[in-house]
Amino acid sequence: MTKVLHIHPETPQPRLVREAVEVLRGGGLIAYPTDTTYALGCGIGEKAALDRLVRLRRLDDKHQFTLLCQDLSALAPYAKVENSDYRLLKAHTPGAYTWILRGTNEVPRRLMHPKKRTIGIRVPEHVICQALLAEMGEPIMTSTLLLPGDEYPLTDPVDIRNVLDGHVDLIIDGGFGGMTETSVISLADGTGPEVIRAGAGALDSIH
Repeated sequence: MTKVLHIHPETPQPRLVREAVEVLRGGGLIAYPTDTTYALGCGIGEKAALDRLVRLRRLDDKHQFTLLCQDLSALAPYAKVENSDYRLLKAHTPGAYTWILRGTNEVPRRLMHPKKRTIGIRVPEHVICQALLAEMGEPIMTSTLLLPGDEYPLTDPVDIRNVLDGHVDLIIDGGFGGMTETSVISLADGTGPEVIRAGAGALDSIH
């Protein structure tokens, strides 16, 4: 049976945050709220947890994985960023954006796009996410909680519990989530931002 932690979305209880991070460090797979939708997450090097996530979402080998980072300094070991792109990132983080960047050798090969060698980077504006990342001390591998056959991500913690019970190790109930995913912006080819997906992040200032 999957454990459920009710963590306050504005004042996360430190004891419960530590408990959630212990699950991540122990190789577990969790469902948790972000500033856009609920997501699935695991530790960067946890291959078994990642394999479970892939099976749960039925992802193919071309899926672009994302690292959830506490701030821009946390992405430095994992992604290559040009100075001009860094200014754009700084102006839009934290926020509802996923940035596609060229990955470094620190990123496990299974997380990078097999041909493009890219990795998604996301700095969330959500108190629970930030508390998890601060306690974790490193990025979390993350993927939207959008299950096969569903048009929208699951938003109601009760529904999430009913659907995911037995499939994940922990569900963080932080209240209702959103249905709109992040805006995805690629900076991978060095020619300026390319909008891959329009989502929750405003695009009028992306140039």
